[in-house]
Amino acid sequence: MKEFIVTLLLTGLLAGTAAAQESQPAKPLSKSPPGVQVYRDLAYVPDAREQRRLNLYVPENRQGPLPLIVWIHGGGWKDGSRNHCPILPWTQKGYAVASLGYRLSQRAKFPAQIEDCKAAIRWLRVRAQEYNIDPNRMAAWGESAGGHLASLLGTAGDVAEWEKGNEVGSSRVQLVIDWYGRANLIRVATDPALADSPSALLLGGNGDKVAELARRASPITYVSADDPPFLIMHGDLDKVVPLAQSEAFAQALREAGVEVNLVVLKGAGHGGEEFLRPEYVKIIDTFLNKHLGPRRTAESK
Repeated sequence: MKEFIVTLLLTGLLAGTAAAQESQPAKPLSKSPPGVQVYRDLAYVPDAREQRRLNLYVPENRQGPLPLIVWIHGGGWKDGSRNHCPILPWTQKGYAVASLGYRLSQRAKFPAQIEDCKAAIRWLRVRAQEYNIDPNRMAAWGESAGGHLASLLGTAGDVAEWEKGNEVGSSRVQLVIDWYGRANLIRVATDPALADSPSALLLGGNGDKVAELARRASPITYVSADDPPFLIMHGDLDKVVPLAQSEAFAQALREAGVEVNLVVLKGAGHGGEEFLRPEYVKIIDTFLNKHLGPRRTAESK
């Protein structure tokens, strides 16, 4: 297990130092771990194009149904790929992993991205038995733009207008791991100096005209007492998404009575191998085991 994580790190799968435009360089295809059944390019909506598909990794020879971690890639909502999935080592710990693609902002504006994520969750839940997945133990984990979308899955699970697609059922998740995602898009979307930012591209404009859409796109807008537990991890030297974003988000969750753990990585920027150092993997494992470890019999929220 340790050797596999080291291999991922050395091949640069977590490279992501600060970039002025919130995007990340192209990353290599993640190598599947041993003993894992891989289902690639599964379309989670009818007539899906390339971006609206997912890769699913299910450990073999494991008694199920298995808890599922849904990975949502970063890239400023305009770059990135489901084929880069740095959390594949968790398949060696008994978790199924789904890596989502979603419509990027060059093709579709918000809320297309969260509609896609919700559709994927519903699709996976409907087919849980087919893939040996527990529909009541599903986590959302994302980095940067993916952290923003994972957080929206957590706080806006009850926003019915975003439940697009043919599949019925719940798109709620049982926990969220947010790596340095934006929790509040209002300032960055309305500042005229940031008219060319990825946030402006996501929303289809900049300035006061998109202020309401920016509010609706912000995970912090929907915080309520029934949100799932959150683990938020953020570097204190992040030049792309300020640490203050996660601090304010954690405080809002805490005030609403939601379980939240904010982990500040000293000396870390916007991503990087620091996020999978052994001490942080231990924190992640403790969080996952606490909320997804024992098999649940109750229906998902």
